[in-house]
Amino acid sequence: MKTQAAVVYETGKPIEIEEVELSKPQDGEVLIRYLYAGLCHSDVHIAHGDLEARLPMVLGHEGAGVIEEVGPGVTRVKPGDRVVCSFIPNCGVCRYCANGQQSICDLGATLLEGSLPGGRFPITGRSGEYGAMCLLGTFSQYGVIHQSSVVKVDDSLPLDKAVLVGCGVPTGFGSVVNTAETKPGDTVVVVGVGGIGINAVQGAAIAGAKHVVAVDPLALKRDKALELGATHAFPSVADAMETVWAITGGQMADAAILTPGLLSTENVTDGFNIVGKAGIVVLTALNKLDEVNVQLPGTIMTLFRKQLRGSLFGDSNPTVDIPRLLGLYQDGRLKLDEIITRTYRLEEVNQGYEDLLNGENVRGVVVHSH
Repeated sequence: MKTQAAVVYETGKPIEIEEVELSKPQDGEVLIRYLYAGLCHSDVHIAHGDLEARLPMVLGHEGAGVIEEVGPGVTRVKPGDRVVCSFIPNCGVCRYCANGQQSICDLGATLLEGSLPGGRFPITGRSGEYGAMCLLGTFSQYGVIHQSSVVKVDDSLPLDKAVLVGCGVPTGFGSVVNTAETKPGDTVVVVGVGGIGINAVQGAAIAGAKHVVAVDPLALKRDKALELGATHAFPSVADAMETVWAITGGQMADAAILTPGLLSTENVTDGFNIVGKAGIVVLTALNKLDEVNVQLPGTIMTLFRKQLRGSLFGDSNPTVDIPRLLGLYQDGRLKLDEIITRTYRLEEVNQGYEDLLNGENVRGVVVHSH
């Protein structure tokens, strides 16, 4: 079948909207009709070349929609099911899934290649075989994806909001709750209040942090952070230092969550300096794979028992945590409607990313037409 999709052919060039061909689902695969897709910063990393992916690639890794058809051996979903896609697949049987670390499932090895398990490329076009971002390619009206990438959700949930729980929400929320192990009474600093950072702010507040300090150069994002759980907001870590010292009695923060657009050496150093003894610095943001951006005094790390932790998907387990987070949304505790700034048509995807990079939206959502 044919489908309209947003494709990146060359880094640094605009995303192109074109018609591509989609093969039928095979073993373990499903055909999904995408209804909504989130505009997440990781797709910008592909389009700009910060992450080296196999091109051409259909972008989009936050998606929600309806299962139209299933291939042989599919047991997780059936036609008609409403689902949220997980940008990290979870097979359930590899070493990491089996011990509760679904965020590093072995199937995630092809995220930047875009092939399905077994090496298959179900999307073809004028340039041959096309990859799909994170095995999903949600900037397409339809997709053929593996059943390990979908989570069935309650029929009553609005998918235009639930779509965000495929990446940005669990990544930010989990960075605080799972990776940083935030406890009631803690002080948490979130550096970068975009689509991931705003959910780190919400996660810290829900976890019971006494002080949630948001750091972002843009007033719009600082205001949104204060609206959704931050107790303080500053344009830079340097500006936040004195207040963090004062509100903690000189103890400094228990955790710093680093969620800027591109992770830099300065970000890591700032995070290291703003946490106190036994403080945890969580690296959630990305940069080029070979970018060296961790240069810290090891002796201070040892003497103060500071920790540096990498976090992928917020150390979440999609099959458990996507429904759990959506339950918090249904209960009114996790805010999703409030972080969506604007919706876009598929053909407006370049405008959507321009708005994201200009700091004009916290979260944007693509609404697919059929």
